[in-house]
Amino acid sequence: MHVPFLDLKVITDSIRLELNVAYSRVMDSGWFIHGQECTAFESEFSEYTHTQHCIGVGNGLDALRMILIAYEIGPGDEVIVPSQTFIATWLAVSETGATPVPVEIDRATCNIDPSQIKCAITPKTKAIIPVHLYGQPADMDPIIEIATKYGLKVIEDAAQAHGADYKSRVCGSLGDAAAFSFYPGKNLGAIGDGGAVVTNECQLAQKIRAIANYGSEKKYHHEIKGCNSRLDELQAAFLRVKLKHLNAWTKERRTIASAYNKALPENISPFVPKWANPSWHLYVIQIAERDKIQQGLAEKGIQTLIHYPIAPADQGAYRGHSMSLKSGRYAAAHSLSLPIGPHLDYEQVQYVAKTLSTLEL
Repeated sequence: MHVPFLDLKVITDSIRLELNVAYSRVMDSGWFIHGQECTAFESEFSEYTHTQHCIGVGNGLDALRMILIAYEIGPGDEVIVPSQTFIATWLAVSETGATPVPVEIDRATCNIDPSQIKCAITPKTKAIIPVHLYGQPADMDPIIEIATKYGLKVIEDAAQAHGADYKSRVCGSLGDAAAFSFYPGKNLGAIGDGGAVVTNECQLAQKIRAIANYGSEKKYHHEIKGCNSRLDELQAAFLRVKLKHLNAWTKERRTIASAYNKALPENISPFVPKWANPSWHLYVIQIAERDKIQQGLAEKGIQTLIHYPIAPADQGAYRGHSMSLKSGRYAAAHSLSLPIGPHLDYEQVQYVAKTLSTLEL
């Protein structure tokens, strides 16, 4: 049996008629930037995330970067980030001229360890970026408590957390602002690229909207130095279709994760705190002989991936961070992502689980 890690065509085919209607609607309108589709999606996504404002932008990296810029974080400032995450979290900080300061992750959850944040705070620290990695919510309450005590902003990197809940609260609604990615492979993915900022701060939303549009709130009037980062009408229309299916797709992901959890030893399957309800963008196990297990699965037709094999501090772009960051590097060396998503059927899920159980984990 062949089990692909991800098959976007299967997902697209299941809603193709709806997507075709959305496509025709945009083509017939003759309006492709900053139109009714984007406005409607922003309203629908802000409602979905329980926030007051949503600004559609070009991608998830831009969403993070523009939040930092809007908060006037830049050269000479420091921003706390997790030791293991996709590099975009660190890049967003660097692109403002600020310095990313890594804090170790909790090995059990692979998210930033709140107990180690205080030690990283200096007079230069301006914000904390907790990442809901793999769709697993970070432990936000202690992070927000620390941030409040030291006067820091909390910016959620929710790029992988569409539909995830923390203590019955929606990820993206927990900090001062949050960044989402709509990269095609995400739980809510465009057919192209896209991103969004959500927040309850009116002034922040207004400023980010201007930054994303060449620094302009009024056409040809540019009061600030901005950029061009906009969610186009076609992607917004496609996202509106997919948003209607997101809860059902998330339910499928949780069912698959539950099947894996039952089949795997407790020390292998991902640890989920009682207060977390992941969206399972990725199902990531941690194993000592990862390459051997990955090869064994591949021989049985099961495709797996590694997220992320090189910790940001060990990338050429950031080489020079001398701290040990053992937990981040451990995750990079031992993590293996299993197939998960609405493209899988029951037989494929059971096949993966059974095959894993026969390997020497």
